Amino acid sequence: MLGPVILAASRSDRMRRLISAAPVTKQVVDRFIPGETVDDIVPIISELTAKGLELTMDVVGEDITTPEQAAAARDAYLALVDHLKDLDLGGRVEMSVKLSMFGQALEGGHELALANVRPVVEAAAAIGTTVTLDAEDHTTLDSMFAIHEELRKDFPATGCVIQAYLFRTEADARRLAAAGSRVRLVKGAYKEPAEVAYQQKHEIDKAYVRVLKTLMEGDGYPMIGSHDPRLISIAQELAHRAGRKLDEYEFQMLYGIRGDEHLRLAAEGHRMRVYTAYGTDWYGYFMRRLAEKPANLQFFVRSMITKG
Repeated sequence: MLGPVILAASRSDRMRRLISAAPVTKQVVDRFIPGETVDDIVPIISELTAKGLELTMDVVGEDITTPEQAAAARDAYLALVDHLKDLDLGGRVEMSVKLSMFGQALEGGHELALANVRPVVEAAAAIGTTVTLDAEDHTTLDSMFAIHEELRKDFPATGCVIQAYLFRTEADARRLAAAGSRVRLVKGAYKEPAEVAYQQKHEIDKAYVRVLKTLMEGDGYPMIGSHDPRLISIAQELAHRAGRKLDEYEFQMLYGIRGDEHLRLAAEGHRMRVYTAYGTDWYGYFMRRLAEKPANLQFFVRSMITKG
């Protein structure tokens, strides 16, 4: 299993230096992260929305070690909100945030992250859009869910992410599948111990279907984060059985992966949202994309061999 090895490498400063220095890395990274600044990304936003797609925007970066860096992350998202307002795309483009970027791991991190993310959520609501709180490793989730619950008091459209590979997720899904909630379900992309998470693909896939069934039968708004054709078909069947209309759930996929499928689903009338990341601190995000799917790693290795 290469996935755990790659996830371990995502935490290695030595591997970060080696991969960042490889001549081919930038052109491969560009497949998943199409820009470094908000100005870089504006043409991508315009292009994808013109094709009938929706987006969720992620400013990459997780290695926050000071309150000043956390404040800078907040300001980067506020700048993104300003650009979305200028583009009049608030209704088509939301934002995804990792609370680690907002200082969650620092001393007093729970309160600091809440204080930093709140103005972003408030600014998003002011232009007609919202924010989804990304899930990170299992040690951060109680804090994330508490912040999610607090934000929803004033901004009920605030979403959150749950990860199928964690044992706790079925219970979390039952709690979250309530009216007005927005929940993105993903398989999970962090290296988690066997004590808290399924380790085998078939176990994770089964858990994904169980959790998705709970969300579809609930009263919230499910967001299906998967590129797996089988799971996409199952999601459509579960939505049909639950009597859901096409605008009562959505699919979400990563920028740079299965672009033709994005367009196919949108053409069929589904809400299709493209998770689009940008920024300079791309390493951790990039390595998790490689770990999630062998084809991504093959693409990277092949590029290094042919163009490195």
